[in-house]
Amino acid sequence: MLNKPFILLFVCLSFSVFSFAQIKRDSTISTSVEDLKLDQTLLSKREIDPLRPSKAAFYSAILPGLGQAYNKKYWKVPIVLGAITTGVLVYDFNNNQYNRYRDAFKRRLAGFTDDEFFGSGTTPLISNDGLIRAQRQFRRNRDIATLVTVGIYVLNIIDANVDAHLLQFNVDENLAMRPHFQYNPMEDSSDIGVTVNFKF
Repeated sequence: MLNKPFILLFVCLSFSVFSFAQIKRDSTISTSVEDLKLDQTLLSKREIDPLRPSKAAFYSAILPGLGQAYNKKYWKVPIVLGAITTGVLVYDFNNNQYNRYRDAFKRRLAGFTDDEFFGSGTTPLISNDGLIRAQRQFRRNRDIATLVTVGIYVLNIIDANVDAHLLQFNVDENLAMRPHFQYNPMEDSSDIGVTVNFKF
């Protein structure tokens, strides 16, 4: 004969198993198309234009900043135009100064003492060596300004091309990785982790 504690334990376990049982849906029941509802945002796909990066690079090569405008990154246009304009202005300033000192040095070599750096006395304000050093400095600055301006121009083209590539990547909410914080009441603690969601 079974003792009472064993029967009581058996009844408790049976009750707990049946209380957690779930109702399963019969898979043989047919479902109609109306029962199936799909999220229309999941079905909408953006068309990928393989020539978009080439177009953006071409536009930026023709007119700096035009590729950024083509990519709808209008805030980059003043930056590109300002950087290239600054490079051109620095080049122009250094080139003009170089030409001034070179012309004065040429006149001195020809025997004239009427250049703007000679002054009114018998001794020049800037010596011939000073004119040579000034020419070297302004020529070096002019060459650096040329390299920087060409570099900015090339970076403008690369930026438009890469930005056009990145605009075609799928970064919508269907592909998401989010940190999550969850309170676990069974252990009276919190769980921190990363959730990766894929919606098809």
